[in-house]
Amino acid sequence: QVRLVESGGGLVQPGGSLRLSCAASGSIIGSMAWYRQAPGKERELVAGLTSGGDTNYADSVKGRFTISRDNAKNTLYLQMNSLKPEDTAVYYCNARGWSFGRFLEVWGQGTLVTVSS
Repeated sequence: QVRLVESGGGLVQPGGSLRLSCAASGSIIGSMAWYRQAPGKERELVAGLTSGGDTNYADSVKGRFTISRDNAKNTLYLQMNSLKPEDTAVYYCNARGWSFGRFLEVWGQGTLVTVSS
């Protein structure tokens, strides 16, 4: 069974930085991504990373956020710089791929990021 546990959220001032982590237990071969959901809004894709290393970003975070993965630690990261109040949301880690012959989509529990002065 694959589980994802996010950490690193918190309160930060506009212009500040945070790094989110997503620790994965279990083995899954596929893509991973960060999503976010702001109050009253639908969940949206923030950044994705394929198993081949290709990345994609929402236009709203391009140039400010960086997604990366440490395979040795089985951990996904999201480095967030130049944070804006509109980045405030619950951030979720997502993994989609094959695990022991089964195709899975797994979500973490989410971590809250609040950008405010």
